[in-house]
Amino acid sequence: MIDLSFTKPEELVSLLCDRLRTERINQQMTQAELAKRAGLGVNTVSNLESGKNTGFENVVRIAMVLGRTAELEALFKPKLESLEDLRRYESTLVRQRIRKRNRDD
Repeated sequence: MIDLSFTKPEELVSLLCDRLRTERINQQMTQAELAKRAGLGVNTVSNLESGKNTGFENVVRIAMVLGRTAELEALFKPKLESLEDLRRYESTLVRQRIRKRNRDD
């Protein structure tokens, strides 16, 4: 496992783009085949693989075709490492607004 805690955003994007390309190739798909199955244009797949700006929905579509949705589902799951974490998480299930902090805080 790679420690990504000190990675710059652009380095993480590059890493994920490389992994996307590698996964597509491992599944023996061309960009055109992947694009067609995901309902996207070939340019969109190419842009994703090169790290150019594309929408998050496109990433989800590609992940679905490549059978990698479990990783996306786990992306923002709460970290519940203690009973206190669980209590805090359950208290946020009721929708609340976060108060703006004063500049003095």
